[in-house]
Amino acid sequence: MAIGLIDIGGTTIKFGCWIKGQLITDQAVATPANLTAFYQILTAKITAMKQQYGITGVSISSPGAVNQQTGIIGSFSAVPYIHNFDILSEFKQRFQLPVAIENDANCAALAEAADGAAKGLANVVLLAVGTGVGGAIILNGKIHHGSHLLGGEFGFMLHENNRTVSTMGTLVNAAKRYNQRFKPEQPLTGKQLYAAAQTGNSAAKKELQVFFTTLAKAIFNIQYCIDPNCFVISGGVSANPALLPDLQTAIKQVTKSVKIAPLTPKICIAHYQAEANLRGAAVNYSQQFHAN
Repeated sequence: MAIGLIDIGGTTIKFGCWIKGQLITDQAVATPANLTAFYQILTAKITAMKQQYGITGVSISSPGAVNQQTGIIGSFSAVPYIHNFDILSEFKQRFQLPVAIENDANCAALAEAADGAAKGLANVVLLAVGTGVGGAIILNGKIHHGSHLLGGEFGFMLHENNRTVSTMGTLVNAAKRYNQRFKPEQPLTGKQLYAAAQTGNSAAKKELQVFFTTLAKAIFNIQYCIDPNCFVISGGVSANPALLPDLQTAIKQVTKSVKIAPLTPKICIAHYQAEANLRGAAVNYSQQFHAN
């Protein structure tokens, strides 16, 4: 069995094929500016995969709130023309194949739980830390979408002073706060803020501590609500080798402050990065069409 895979992103669209448990990647293309060009590109790619690999289905990773029952991608994203109509039926008609769609963060979580950092674990939370904080929840091996497709929207959680986890729990926003306060000639990026803190910049250390404390408290709260086996941290920040030990220290401090808490949450770094959404799309297709 061969499945065509598509990962829709705001800048590029990635393609691949899943054959006998192996991912074959294809050349990515720039995300087009309109729906007509979008359909043309995807249809041409799928037609080529039919001819080359004999694919029998298509699975798509997409931004937005994917409703698998209605085929509608709700909410909004950097690809605005894919939202708020039955795009699943459009894909089926154009590809003439079975099609599955899932949210991109959910796909990444499925990939990690299948054979990545959380391999073999039934209950997993993925935290995607970038410009904001998103994520996914896997319970008993399946994505937990929630009643309103809000499962995994951890960035909306309130932190101190009614500020959200997305506002306080990213390096991007930590750097913004530092730049607004100190107005350096060359504004720092999140990566540069981290480096400055490591070399002794006390103000940078303070902002970094806010970032870690926010994430640690969010992880602690999720642990004692959902009780996953582990948390998988993904996003650009996860490439920093110092992140894991620093976040573990912050989580231990938060857990220690709650004397009756019996468990310290377990965290790990995502194994898959660029390929995660394609791999997870393959898992989602299997769950939808071959569960029985």
